[in-house]
Amino acid sequence: MHYSDLGSSGQHLLNHSTGRRKRNDGLSQSVFVLEDEADIARLVQHHLEAAGFEARLFHTPTNLIPDAERKPPALFLLDIMVPGGDGLDVCRRLRNHAGLSTVPIIFLTARAGENDRVLGLEMGADDYITKPFSTRELVARVKAVLRRFERPTSPSIISFEEIIIDASAMQLKVRGELTTTTATEFRLLDYLARHPGRVFSRDHLLDAVWGDARFVTPRSVDVYVRRIREKIEIDPENPRYLKTVRGAGYRFELPKSE
Repeated sequence: MHYSDLGSSGQHLLNHSTGRRKRNDGLSQSVFVLEDEADIARLVQHHLEAAGFEARLFHTPTNLIPDAERKPPALFLLDIMVPGGDGLDVCRRLRNHAGLSTVPIIFLTARAGENDRVLGLEMGADDYITKPFSTRELVARVKAVLRRFERPTSPSIISFEEIIIDASAMQLKVRGELTTTTATEFRLLDYLARHPGRVFSRDHLLDAVWGDARFVTPRSVDVYVRRIREKIEIDPENPRYLKTVRGAGYRFELPKSE
């Protein structure tokens, strides 16, 4: 074990192992954990299960996607550097998978550089936790990401011209075709489309869509806006719907009725 804070966490693990509580109500959310270091994997599994989750461990990427296809998890927790592949490639494949693209992804990695964080964001990560980490913070951020992607209790469909945004199914259709989005892309698009004509600053959108995710910055919004434009706009360089308001932020414009 090479992480300085795991000594205290390990002690916590020992002190509370007899008090672990697992939910027996059949409602436990499943988290798929890709982590090749056995000690860290077991530590993560213990604390997730103590918090009421079902944690499935994968030491290599080989079976992760096939198993997820059979029974999709609520969230993926991916280490970037693992034998037989890497978490970035797994993330890329998940984001291009029609059945798994909206499942939230958190990177858990020793790569702490700014470029690595930006790359994780570009790949479609919803949060990014660096090692060494606090297990309490890890569980809190898993819960925060899952709360962020809870589907609304009273869903509605936004439809205009050739675009349909279905919040209940978390699906986007553009010009008759089902368009793959990440959970964060969908949340941002849905939020903007439900407040047409309003100008939102990047900071406001971060609070509304990302909440307390710590690895994102105001410029992260720009990355997601560009990706949304590529999916809904005929000409992303000259957007019709998702407009930039210079010096202020972004505004979503619905077409005027004839």
